[in-house]
Amino acid sequence: MKRKISEIMSTRVVTIEMDDRLSVAKEIFENAPFHHLLVIEDDELQGVLSERDYLRALSPNIGNINETERDSETLQRRAHQVMSRNPVTIAPHKTLKEASRLMLEHDIGSLPVLKRGEIVGIITWKDLLRAYSH
Repeated sequence: MKRKISEIMSTRVVTIEMDDRLSVAKEIFENAPFHHLLVIEDDELQGVLSERDYLRALSPNIGNINETERDSETLQRRAHQVMSRNPVTIAPHKTLKEASRLMLEHDIGSLPVLKRGEIVGIITWKDLLRAYSH
């Protein structure tokens, strides 16, 4: 039997708004065990902000003795300025094999799971690896 996305996806999805500042993402990434935020506008998915995207957008001097005002201003950038747009998504009835293929084909680490346009979950490469190893 082919396993479905709905069997292993995380239904606990954290979203941020397009105009939220990166300081909001910083707070979430520092206090949560996940690495992808879904960016929404009017309750519709607009993009994905990965922790990697977020870190790439910040000054490397944030939080250290060399931090300047210019460095800390990078936290004022907006989510829509850094996120990946037009995210690749998957439906909950699709298979793990289909999710794996999409992630490899698009070189991405997560797939928002949508059902009739509504966000119902997220699946990451770690979820797939965990499922394949069991």
